[in-house]
Amino acid sequence: MAHSLHQHIKKFVNVSEADFAEILLFFEVLSVKKKEMLMNEGQHCKRHFFVLKGCLRLFFMKETGIEQTTQFAIENWWMTDNLAFLEQRPSSFAIQAIEQSEVLAISYEAQEKMLSQFPQMERYFRKVYEKAFAASQLRIKYINDYSREEMYIYFAKVQPTFLQRVPQYMLASYLGFTTEYLSEIKKKHLGK
Repeated sequence: MAHSLHQHIKKFVNVSEADFAEILLFFEVLSVKKKEMLMNEGQHCKRHFFVLKGCLRLFFMKETGIEQTTQFAIENWWMTDNLAFLEQRPSSFAIQAIEQSEVLAISYEAQEKMLSQFPQMERYFRKVYEKAFAASQLRIKYINDYSREEMYIYFAKVQPTFLQRVPQYMLASYLGFTTEYLSEIKKKHLGK
């Protein structure tokens, strides 16, 4: 399964089989049960996760007691609280497995050693962060430019996999809807 990380890395940089075998030693393979927490809000963010199989979500608890999902990660996606990971401080977010998942976890210290030993991984992570940042910018644009219904239609078109894999209340939270409003939109568009 870890070969999917090698395939992902090779999309951005060249890493030989021998180097990848050494890079893999910096990671820990975790089997995570559905609904299991990988990190709780307020905990120090010690690890960065690469999803081999399954789905994770990043979320926080609003003052009203409602969960706000801000990010999902499926196969071949990375997830962490980036700021807390980089600054090695308590996280403002929690990370939870939505499905039974297999992930590769790397600690901050291990990642720093890996980057020092394999400089091409610096380029890999730069490319990964550039794509993630661009996606984040687009999401902010869509939140401010699209109606709520247009947001759902766009999301359903661009990320149809999530509609089957993510519980409706989490999808609603991510899109900034109530579950009831999401149900109304889905019924309206399923009838077309």
